[in-house]
Amino acid sequence: MAPKISFGAPLSITHIGTATAIINISGVTFLTDPVFSPAGTTWDLGIITLKTTSTPALSLADLPPIDVVLLSHEDHPDNLDELGRTILDGRHVFTTVDGAKNLAPRPGVRSLQPWETLPLTIGARHFEITGTPCQHLPGGEVTGFIISSPSFGTTDGKPNAIYFSGDTVYLPELVQMKERFHISVALLNVGKATVPLPTGPLVITMDGAQAAKLAREIEADAVVPMHFESWGHFAETREELARVLESKEEGGVKSRVVWLEPGVETKLVEPGLV
Repeated sequence: MAPKISFGAPLSITHIGTATAIINISGVTFLTDPVFSPAGTTWDLGIITLKTTSTPALSLADLPPIDVVLLSHEDHPDNLDELGRTILDGRHVFTTVDGAKNLAPRPGVRSLQPWETLPLTIGARHFEITGTPCQHLPGGEVTGFIISSPSFGTTDGKPNAIYFSGDTVYLPELVQMKERFHISVALLNVGKATVPLPTGPLVITMDGAQAAKLAREIEADAVVPMHFESWGHFAETREELARVLESKEEGGVKSRVVWLEPGVETKLVEPGLV
């Protein structure tokens, strides 16, 4: 049974691969962390060599017109590769402070600090984009995003919103978003990504237990897992992730989880129901 989602606008999500997805809200398209390299592509980052094992479900040529890019960080190829960079030209792009500097002089790129909110107008539609804290690799910048708009409606007096986590482990301060927003849908980068450091292996994205904990605490209507396949440094498979997210004994959130089929548009809120 699909979760009941409080949201006042038509909403669909198309998962392309890793953390790349199209969020379509009333015909306005948001693209997250664009990666389009085919299976077998490798990147030597020094401390680790990254390799993608699956080709994204959609190619650049398959994409609909994209209005906005939500880029959690621009310095890791599993969140932005060479092909994905071509999409940034001529777009509204929201990313980190360092990312905006590195992507200059593109005039559409704007940086976000944690909990900073910036306005966005696409045609006649008005949105607000709020940055959220992230903890990824030591010394690196990453941001998550909250998309809100008056057109989304309210729940219990708080504006309905969409949350995209970016690459992060669980952080207690993320629960603060519940004080300002009703999270209708949370897109969570999981997979328990792990890198070898001199001090030992370091987990740099959420695992299933952390994702379930965050989803419960922010009281998200729906949880969309992403970023758990296609790369050798992801340590938690879909089967392991599903077991935790759907396990009552382990504090899972089975009734809220929405699994997406790559390349297939999944309608979460139908136009006729809002």
